[in-house]
Amino acid sequence: MMAKVLGQVDYLPTYQAMAAFTQGRTADTPDELWLCEHLPVFTQGLAGKADHVLDAGAIPVVATNRGGQVTYHGPGQVVAYPLVDLRRAGYFVKEYVYRVEEAVIRTLADYGVTGHRVAGAPGIYVRVEDPFGHARLPSPQPSPASGRGGSKLPLPLAGVGGGEGGPDFTGLAKIAALGIKVSRNCTYHGVALNVAMDLEPFSRINPCGHAGLRTVDLSTIGVSTPWNEAAALLGHKLQALLAP
Repeated sequence: MMAKVLGQVDYLPTYQAMAAFTQGRTADTPDELWLCEHLPVFTQGLAGKADHVLDAGAIPVVATNRGGQVTYHGPGQVVAYPLVDLRRAGYFVKEYVYRVEEAVIRTLADYGVTGHRVAGAPGIYVRVEDPFGHARLPSPQPSPASGRGGSKLPLPLAGVGGGEGGPDFTGLAKIAALGIKVSRNCTYHGVALNVAMDLEPFSRINPCGHAGLRTVDLSTIGVSTPWNEAAALLGHKLQALLAP
């Protein structure tokens, strides 16, 4: 998988380029990994509800064809777009999601931060009061085995539900959001890791459809790292874990 660092780019043309790459690729097209950061933008998934955007202000809202609800992208966030032929890679959608999340967890671990999965809410979370602690969350977490034979529907940027019977975010904050689309057995969209960004725009939305869900970045929890270092580290983890 060849990594391409795009730098700071607008969201919409990047999204359009991903879709065009995916629709135009053949069985012989090499997989690619695009690493970038976006200018401020709210992106809304197919299941997005307008009332989850509380006050967009001057920040544009762009509709996308991924699943899920609204999130925010902005400078200081590493956005990784793996463009993977799953048929050639030899694993299914749920395992792909697990591998992408695992890449984020291992990236955080290199900074001494413990990342957590939350059942029913794709993405990676940290304990706000103890981001460097190693205690596990009490709820059962998914495993790679549970992902075999997964759905080919677009996955949400964060889990659906919330409230009674929904994901339990007690003591947690989201540090990485995940949203994918699969077309012709090939993936696009991807994962966003918050490094050192202005987090205020997250207060203008219900992140991933969850009112009150706190969002943090590495800087907030005491980790200082340049964007290109975090991007290279996450890129290396994704390249290793998404290999066939």
